[in-house]
Amino acid sequence: MSKSFDMELFLAGVLIGSHATRQRHVHQAKIIQVAIAERWQRKNPWTWQKKHLVWFLENRLREHSHATHYYYLLTIRLLARRLETSWVFKL
Repeated sequence: MSKSFDMELFLAGVLIGSHATRQRHVHQAKIIQVAIAERWQRKNPWTWQKKHLVWFLENRLREHSHATHYYYLLTIRLLARRLETSWVFKL
């Protein structure tokens, strides 16, 4: 039996801001994680590539508002920082 990946622990080192902001980032990161796991069967962020996060922004958020895109983009930038990559994401 495999243990589920703890996204809150994964992001703990890069999360800043108020409690509500930190909770929003964790919640959104879990949504991103589920979407990528469904599409590519990659449950662990360490196995993600930039294309997976770009796909999420471009396809899963297609029907959402500009503000929603922005908040998810902030979360994705935190994920990239935690993964210690040089990936750049734009709106």
